[in-house]
Formats: sequence, structure tokens, C-alpha cells
Amino acid sequence: MRIVGIIPARYRATRLPGKVLADIAGKTMIEHVYQRASRAQSLDELLVATDDERIAQVVQDFGGQVVMTSPEHKSGSDRIAEVAEDLQCDIVVNIQGDEPLIEPAAIDALTSPFATVRELRMSTLATRLEDYSNHLKPSVVKVVVDKEGFALYFSRAPIPHFRLDSSAKWPDNRPRQHPQSGLWPLRHLGLYAYTRPTLLWLSSLPQTPLEVTEGLEQLRALENGCRIKVIEVEYQSISVDTPEDLELVREIMEEQ
Repeated sequence: MRIVGIIPARYRATRLPGKVLADIAGKTMIEHVYQRASRAQSLDELLVATDDERIAQVVQDFGGQVVMTSPEHKSGSDRIAEVAEDLQCDIVVNIQGDEPLIEPAAIDALTSPFATVRELRMSTLATRLEDYSNHLKPSVVKVVVDKEGFALYFSRAPIPHFRLDSSAKWPDNRPRQHPQSGLWPLRHLGLYAYTRPTLLWLSSLPQTPLEVTEGLEQLRALENGCRIKVIEVEYQSISVDTPEDLELVREIMEEQ
């Protein structure tokens, strides 16, 4: 299989405009993402997809590959689909441009099932939610899976709902595993891999009711009958969405 990673990058981020060009330990955020993603063993090629000349110039300056796209795209997957139309590849990996601490091994884990799972069309990552308070936050996307590890549903709501009686309470300051079922809540991580035909097909479809309601584009796949394989990893991602997130990442980078 030929696997291509694409990093969608736009300048006009809603909460933190220009964040992909923010300086972190002497490099722009997009350079950190590109350099770390390029160390993934599974990728045959890595590209940045952007509609902004400033971002394109920065990528070219550090030696990365960049493709200019339309400014009309509403999502990162739509942006990478435009690029994928002209690519010769089997698998496309959507790598978030605002995760400068991305682990190369996470990308390899994301793509590995395509070699073994028959007729797999799409995969994504999840990790355990050890702090139950995050289970309640709308900003943290949760996913529940079936017995084969395929997604049943993604939500900003606290799914699944855990019923507890008076004799089964979560102890404080411990991982939030359900004391009766042993189930861990799973936090969705926003990396995706698709077969090229699946990506192009999804980008051609209109938004779906649950996608609009939750504000989660992956629900478009589920609502149209596309199964999504969820791979559980230990990787804990940090997406930079606010100035506070940016400062946190800077502190971590400086310590490293």
C-alpha cells in the first residue's frame, strides 16, 4: 500500500487565528507537526494542504511539501480530499496541523489495521479517559465501540452513561474505570486514515443531521453506513485551540 499523510492547515482559525505559524521553541507549529509526522514509518509521502500563501511559504522555507487548495473548504477532510483527487495512493492520513506534540507511532498505529482488516475503509484513534471530569466536557469528544472495535457513536456528551448504586462509587484521585463493568470511557483523537475512494466519497456527500447536531464530521461516515475502526493507544494528544493551550505546549517543548 502507498500511504500519504496530509496536514490541512488554515490561517483563519476561529479561536486562535494564525496558530499554525505560532512560534514554539524557535520553530513554527506547522514545522513541529511536519517534522514529527515525517518520522512515522508508515508514510510514503507527507504534504501540507493550505489556502494561505503565508503558510505555504513557511513550509517551503523549512523544506516541506505544500499544495495550495481552495479557500472555500469547511473542514480539514474536504481540504485533503481536494489534494487526494490528484494523488496516486491507497491510503490517505488526515494529520491535524495543531498538534505539535504528535507521536509518529500514533500515525503508524492508525494505519496498521489496513494491512490486516479485510475491506477496511476508515480508521481513527482513541485513548482512555482516566480523569472522569473530562468525560463531562463537551470539548472532549467521546467514542463508544462494538466488540470488534468499530465505532458505534461519537459524541460531545458523556457517553456511555454510567449507572452507579450507593455501594459502587468512584474513589477520588483514581483512574475513572467503571467499578462494576470495568469499562473505561474512551476519548476520541482527531486523526483519521481513509482509503482514497472512501475519502473522496465522503467529501462528496452533504452534511448529515447528527454531524450538524454534534459538530463532528466523522458522524457523516457512520450515518452513511461507513464503519470506522477505532484503535486504542496510550498517546495523549494536545490540540492547540486557545492561548492557554499554546502556552502549555511551549512549556512542554522547553522542558524537552
